[in-house]
Amino acid sequence: MLELAILGLLQEAPMHGYELRKELATKLGTLRAAISYGTLYPTLKRLKLAGWISEAEASDDIVPPMTSKRGRVVYKITAEGKEHFAELLTQAGPETYDDAGFGVHFTFFSRTDRATRLRILEGRRRRIEERREGLREILARAADRLDAYTLELQRHGLDACEREVRWLEELITNERSGRTPAFRNRAGLTGIPDPAPAGGTPAAGTAPPETPRPHPDRP
Repeated sequence: MLELAILGLLQEAPMHGYELRKELATKLGTLRAAISYGTLYPTLKRLKLAGWISEAEASDDIVPPMTSKRGRVVYKITAEGKEHFAELLTQAGPETYDDAGFGVHFTFFSRTDRATRLRILEGRRRRIEERREGLREILARAADRLDAYTLELQRHGLDACEREVRWLEELITNERSGRTPAFRNRAGLTGIPDPAPAGGTPAAGTAPPETPRPHPDRP
């Protein structure tokens, strides 16, 4: 999965190791962001030996401060690397249903064909439904033998599974109808556009701001 993530990021732009690690944290989230340089650089070396990436010396103005000599190397994806990345995007096997595999593939869904996206989403839903049923069985058979904190943890896991199943079902419905996922603002509401910037035109479907009125107790 790290191989897919690296090739996908380098397809966007050449990067040095420091920047790659930072982008991995941004794109893939905290669960997959704990990638040490001891893991990253051996993977980069393997990709280079395979001919999927190449190295170039970075200019001084783009080298991050206080980085090692390896931080001066910029990695670029090759033509063969782009072809390999495209092949990786077509994979939809069981490894793409696991937490790490699904997260990486989902990050690059905009570059994945719809049929593959749908297979991965349906496989992920089956995986989470199995996990959900396992938690339900634990709660049904052993709830009276669990202490309060363990019981709460199992309930939390069950709630998380149920939320993810609903989310996946929404995505699957969108994929089958050819729609992209609905926009969600920071408040988690769907279909509500961000407000227009100060001095700008209000977003479509929003009422213009009201003109302030004087307070009745003030002149």
